[in-house]
Amino acid sequence: MDIPVWLQAGFWGFVAGAALLVGAAAGYWLNVPARLVAAIMAFGSGVLISALSFELMEEAYHTGGFASTALGFLAGAAVYTLANWLLSRQGARHRKRSGGQQPSEAEDSGSGLAIAVGALLDGIPESIVIGLSMLGGGKVSLVAVSAIFLSNVPEGLSSAAGMKKAGRSAAYIFGIWGGIALASGVAALVGFTAFEGVSGGVVAATTAVAAGAILAMLVDTMIPEAFDEARDFAGLITVAGFLAAFALSKMGG
Repeated sequence: MDIPVWLQAGFWGFVAGAALLVGAAAGYWLNVPARLVAAIMAFGSGVLISALSFELMEEAYHTGGFASTALGFLAGAAVYTLANWLLSRQGARHRKRSGGQQPSEAEDSGSGLAIAVGALLDGIPESIVIGLSMLGGGKVSLVAVSAIFLSNVPEGLSSAAGMKKAGRSAAYIFGIWGGIALASGVAALVGFTAFEGVSGGVVAATTAVAAGAILAMLVDTMIPEAFDEARDFAGLITVAGFLAAFALSKMGG
């Protein structure tokens, strides 16, 4: 029996989101050195930069042209930056940091909710992209799923380690990442069903919006953690992640 494409989209979105749980488990239960966390974060950043360059932006450009791609890219970055700025003022600025930067609820009342919303904000654009990648042919972009999965592991790892140091409970930590894994599946499903049958320009613009939000997220939340600990090696490790995803895209093509 053929599985409906919309259900496949939801499944792949959940698979990519489940990597956050894998990373969170490692960050919570294992004593991973801060420098190793930063190195993994740098690698994940390179993977995502490569994916949005060679998968998302390239696809958006060929589908809808430069104008819709550029406008969507800038709009996605602007919307994410505004939302992140508002959440940062509520205590979610360091939600991806593995050290002692994250505030506890006692230090900053309401920061727990802000961190949860911020984590959801970070994950939704990536998941929508998975659904969008299945429009037309009905086949998922395994490169996009792999890249998002590889980048989600260090995100969950670093953030969960920081949450634990801030005194957050296991129920809070795994509740957040479990909920976001489910939300990732729903977002991918919506990304497919909501845009099925719409014009290529709209799909291209939406893909570019997601790409802009992802790049803004990287610069605001992931790269600072990578540089803070990896220091002189952060650039080299990021390049290695970029090359790994680039090779994956060429093998997938």
